[in-house]
Amino acid sequence: MSKEQIAENKFGLFIHWGLYSMLGLHEQAQARYNIDRKEYEELATKFNPVAYAPEEWVLLAKKAGMKYICFTTKHHDGFCLWDTKYTDYNIMNTPYGKDVLKMLAEACKKHGILLSLYYSNPDWHHPDAYNEKSMKQWIAHKKENNDLEIYRTYIKNQITELLSNYGEIYTLFWDIPPEMEDKSINALVRQLQPNILINDRGFDKGDFSTPEREFDGLSDAVRFTRMTEACNSVGKISWGYREREDFYSLRHLTYSIDKIMAMGGSYLLNIGPKADGAIDELSREKIEKIGDWYQRMKGCLEGHTQDFFEYEIVQTKFLATQKNGKSYFHFCLGLDANGLIFLKYPSIPKQVVLLNTNEKLKFEIIQYPCFKREIDGFVLCDALHIVDIPVDKLETEPIVLEIEW
Repeated sequence: MSKEQIAENKFGLFIHWGLYSMLGLHEQAQARYNIDRKEYEELATKFNPVAYAPEEWVLLAKKAGMKYICFTTKHHDGFCLWDTKYTDYNIMNTPYGKDVLKMLAEACKKHGILLSLYYSNPDWHHPDAYNEKSMKQWIAHKKENNDLEIYRTYIKNQITELLSNYGEIYTLFWDIPPEMEDKSINALVRQLQPNILINDRGFDKGDFSTPEREFDGLSDAVRFTRMTEACNSVGKISWGYREREDFYSLRHLTYSIDKIMAMGGSYLLNIGPKADGAIDELSREKIEKIGDWYQRMKGCLEGHTQDFFEYEIVQTKFLATQKNGKSYFHFCLGLDANGLIFLKYPSIPKQVVLLNTNEKLKFEIIQYPCFKREIDGFVLCDALHIVDIPVDKLETEPIVLEIEW
């Protein structure tokens, strides 16, 4: 597989999981709820995810049309979810005592799902991790007499483990930019995994950008100019498991996914499994319903290019892409009428398909009054009219049209 194929935009599952899931509050609960360090770190003596079944996670992602899983190997609390020899604060020293990352890697390989790894630069457990230039530092282990050189060596040692012992890794998701440059770290990453793609939150700019939560770029551009991976969670408040989470609506998430991917980006949609390793039913339901919509898009959201024809649709915003000789129109900011009038179009369509339902739509060429300039007033123009789009039946998902010209 070429690096261009590797970098092709994809839909993926983000997983935030760790000790914090035992509290059901937030993935940054240690800091946000001012939990005593000793009290928090003692959670490791009770962490026993007996319901952890990585194959179920992988199959859920695959059924939804996702191509990869990004897993939090170490979040800000510093707890490591793999068998690392550089700290005792890891999954092997819990009642569970198994390398959960290895189990996930094997499940991904079995079912043809790519594996990506998340690694937090802040570390509230390591005594030398404090970085005054960066964010999420207020609960650092110590803020004086620390040695960041020691911590960077620790990062390199752990990254060497992660990129040597778990097979081919698709992307590396550094989190929280350290605001310092050390190109040797990503150089090590590329040495260990030559085909890996690295995000822009590490010690140099990496390969791709990472807009988080909400992104409103339609006013400035219709296509990303750099490889981009947007991410959001099904829950609005926390990325990790939170009891009584406030979930985003299906409409919000499907519109966001459609917009980002129509602009050429990848999209990571996150869930936070419970402390026992199971996925709560509401999160599972969100993924399943979004997956049902995504699969009905027939692959048009991945591997496309921008459609450069200068379409003009009356009073309607849209994104136009093309793939396999067909044009795709994404109404990811909504569609407020049950018809569309094209004033500029390349030719009369052979067919128009509403991908959401796979039904063929009727269309006609009509005379439409176009305002030219004040001295000319209105003149009649040939216009393409697509009719009877069932907008009121599709309130929870963006409408996507496939047109073969």
